[in-house]
Amino acid sequence: MSSSFFTTPASHRKRKRPERATSAPRSRQTDSNAARPAKTPRRIQREESISSGESSDDGRGHDFDAQDGESESSDDEGETAAEKRLRLAQRYLDNLRDQVEEEVGFDAEQIDKDLIAERLKEDVAENRGKIYRHIAQELDFEEASHVFGHSGLQKAITGCAVKLPYAWTISKDLCVEKWEIPDPKSFAPDANRPSNITPRRTPKKLFWRKGNKNKKGDRAFIGHTGEIISIAVSDSGKYLATGDKHARLIIWDAETLTPRHLFTRHRDAVTSLSFRRGTEQLFSGGADRAVIVWSAPENAYIETLVGHQDTVVGIAGGLEVNQETCVSVGARDRSARLWRVVEENQLVFHGGGTARQKGMAKLRKGQFGKHVDEEDRAKDSEVNGTHDEDDPPIAYAEGSIDCVALLDASLFVTASDNGALSLWSVNRKKPLFVQPLTHGRDPPLPPDKMSANHDAATSMKPGPRLPRYVTALATVPFANLILTASWDGWIRAWKIGADKRSIEPVGKVGRIPVAEDMVNGDSNENAILIRGIVNGLSVQERGDRGKEGLCIVAAVGKEPRLARWMSAKVKNGIHVFEVPRKTLANGIEDLELDE
Repeated sequence: MSSSFFTTPASHRKRKRPERATSAPRSRQTDSNAARPAKTPRRIQREESISSGESSDDGRGHDFDAQDGESESSDDEGETAAEKRLRLAQRYLDNLRDQVEEEVGFDAEQIDKDLIAERLKEDVAENRGKIYRHIAQELDFEEASHVFGHSGLQKAITGCAVKLPYAWTISKDLCVEKWEIPDPKSFAPDANRPSNITPRRTPKKLFWRKGNKNKKGDRAFIGHTGEIISIAVSDSGKYLATGDKHARLIIWDAETLTPRHLFTRHRDAVTSLSFRRGTEQLFSGGADRAVIVWSAPENAYIETLVGHQDTVVGIAGGLEVNQETCVSVGARDRSARLWRVVEENQLVFHGGGTARQKGMAKLRKGQFGKHVDEEDRAKDSEVNGTHDEDDPPIAYAEGSIDCVALLDASLFVTASDNGALSLWSVNRKKPLFVQPLTHGRDPPLPPDKMSANHDAATSMKPGPRLPRYVTALATVPFANLILTASWDGWIRAWKIGADKRSIEPVGKVGRIPVAEDMVNGDSNENAILIRGIVNGLSVQERGDRGKEGLCIVAAVGKEPRLARWMSAKVKNGIHVFEVPRKTLANGIEDLELDE
């Protein structure tokens, strides 16, 4: 590869300057040059290569990437480094102006300078790895459309991954399924299509691949032999990774679901998977308490990271392309760990607190978490016919951290078995904020289910109300939006506060259709939209930077992902939500930008 300004070290970027008359004494320049050592043939060749590789700008609007194949003819061989940076910056602005012009539809002279300035600010913020998009308040979650895709499998769906227009699901039936997600534009009222064609709204199952439980000890069999419990897809949509309870990790061709490679380096179940954003680098966590780094294109093992004291049940690949990092959570060791692969070090964040942290006193006074408390009381009335107005909320200790997701390079969130949603900063060992009981509490256990002794059960009081733990967690990179799910029948949206030190509720995703408001005498307030346990949650924006809304896919099963301690009589499948952007009174989209 020939040298260029970008590939040559800074110490070698020397340009030949033309002979000029200067006011400095000529003898001084001659003495200076005489003191230098003679140029070697290799150095002369390198400088000639540098000179020939340099070129100048011949106009506006051309990409300045060295890979575009267009040479830069240099009109001024004496161009300084500062002048070249200025020229490249001007070319970047020209390209950005052309891009904004195509998106907005205005002429270059009519483009609002604020749009270009905002795009520049977003690019800088993303390069710095900071939250820069406040989209939570721009999305209309209540008006989200909702469809269900029935899987037809007998055992529970345990996870999902999305790369539009496709989604992939896994199950305890040893099946990997591929779905096609319809585009909302196809069934919009103003869509251009023949009047006799009705567009498909529900997800369409394209094909599936099933494992074989009888091939457990066969290393030559590239397939799953146990319940598949983890899944991830690369940002490019080229590679799909799945893991099962028999320590098998398989890399698939996502397009055709053809298995590419089988890894058996984990010594126990592969419980979590995640690709690093913008790359094909894969992180896996297992019941053997190890985090392993892989390369999907090369089908290669890279490194093992050790430190957790319990099963690595959740993992999230880093959001920065130039930083090899990931965050993992270790269930009952109640810790989150930030791994820096290149530096070979880790940061440990200690959980294990109670919901009393950062606001439990306000919760007792009814000033914090009011929406959760009111829902709990409503459910009390629904189940028991009465509730105690003076019954204060209970602080539940955190026993296991089960989910993790990254917001940006310095902030991430975790969810726990006590229903708490915690906000963390890489600069602190304790959470910045804890939102308790995000999905409320289950009804009290009846006495007959608390004791096998019928006589004792008749004299016992109802059992305690246990919190619903968060079973699935998802975020949008570099945005202030968080999505959580459990088995209360709803996906809930949250946002990061303006100070980036708090979590605020946004609302539920979707709503019960008006025609179904009254079912068996239940009011819409107490109805549920999702029946079953949400074992996986995946989200992707539609359009450029989410201008066309948000697509949320939830994998719903009749059993929890890693256990069978509860079961529901529901259909296994996926729920797809299309969240539109909010509109103003005049019908124009609310495109308020973050200042």
